[in-house]
Amino acid sequence: MFSRQAFPGRSSSSAIVTPFPVRNAQTLPSELPYDSLKRIIDVVIAGGLLVVLAPVLLAIGLAIRSTMGGPILFRQRRVGLNEHPIDIWKFRTMYADRRSANLGPPSAQAERRRRHKSRRDPRVTPFGRFLRRTSLDELPQLWNILRGDMSMVGPRPELPEIVAGYEEWQHARHAVRPGLTGWWQVNRPPDRLMHEVVELDIYYVKHRSLWLDLKILFRTVNAVLRGTGAF
Repeated sequence: MFSRQAFPGRSSSSAIVTPFPVRNAQTLPSELPYDSLKRIIDVVIAGGLLVVLAPVLLAIGLAIRSTMGGPILFRQRRVGLNEHPIDIWKFRTMYADRRSANLGPPSAQAERRRRHKSRRDPRVTPFGRFLRRTSLDELPQLWNILRGDMSMVGPRPELPEIVAGYEEWQHARHAVRPGLTGWWQVNRPPDRLMHEVVELDIYYVKHRSLWLDLKILFRTVNAVLRGTGAF
C-alpha cells in the first residue's frame, strides 16, 4: 500500500471526508452478494473475451511489432482498490525509442505538463492513435480483471502522481476495484480528464449496482463503435 507520506495533506483518520454520502472500503462487506456476483460476471466476461478476441489480440501484437518494433505490451503502475498499487497492461502506442528519438518539440508542451495526455502528443504512432481512438489498446487489461486487480466496470485506475495531489474526498474512488470502463468514460465532458471530474467516479461508488454496471457496459460498446475512445 502507498504510505501516508505519498499523499500530502491527508489526515491520519481512516474515514473518508467527502461532501458526497459514499460507501467506503470499510462498509463494502455489506455488499457481499453484489460483489460476489460482480466478480463472477467479471471472470466470465473477461475470460470469454480473451478467448473470442484471441485472433484480434494476435493481429494487434503483430501489427505493433511490424510497424513500431520493440515490445508489444506496455506496463504502467496505477492505484487500485484501497490504494494498493497495481500494474496494468496496455498495447504499446508510442515509439519504442521515443526518449532518444528526435521527434521535434511537443506541440502541446504546456498542456502535457498540466495533464499526462494530449491529443497532439508526438510520441504516439499513427497505429497507436488508432488503437487509442478505438480503445483497443486497453484490451490486455482483461488479464488484470482475471487476476482480480480490476473489474469490468469501476473508476479507471489513476497514476500515483495524480493521486498524490488528490483532496481527501477524492480518495473515495478507491473504495471499489478500478474498472476497464466506468461512469466517467460514458459521461465525460469533452477534453476533460478523469482527475478533473472525479465527482463522476464518486457518483458510481455511491450508486453502484448490477443494473448500473450493465448500463455502463452497453454505453461503452456504443462509444467504442463510434470511435470516441481515449486519445
